[in-house]
Amino acid sequence: MPRLDTSVRSAAIVVAVIVGLTGCAKMDAALGQQWFVVQFAPNTTVAAARQVTAACAHLPNLHPEPVVPTTADRGVVDSVRFNSTRASDADMARLELCLQRFPKLVQGFSLSQPGD
Repeated sequence: MPRLDTSVRSAAIVVAVIVGLTGCAKMDAALGQQWFVVQFAPNTTVAAARQVTAACAHLPNLHPEPVVPTTADRGVVDSVRFNSTRASDADMARLELCLQRFPKLVQGFSLSQPGD
């Protein structure tokens, strides 16, 4: 009977280690992400923000998050993020050029990483 208890304990330790390592890998992946944040003009509608995002979504290595209201006023967006973790400087420069086609909607942009 003691042998069975040892086997159960060993299995529980192995499972705990695997779960712990998986959690660490996900945390490392999240911390290693980089985001290109686009700031919109006040009162930019979701539809207008989606138009801008769709126009620039074709660029390589830059993936926009879904456009959803980000203010207390439903239907209004103040910013949207593009995952730029794998983007080169040239990719981000292309995104900036694309966004400049919408001067009345796009107020600016910045680069951020988790923990900033």
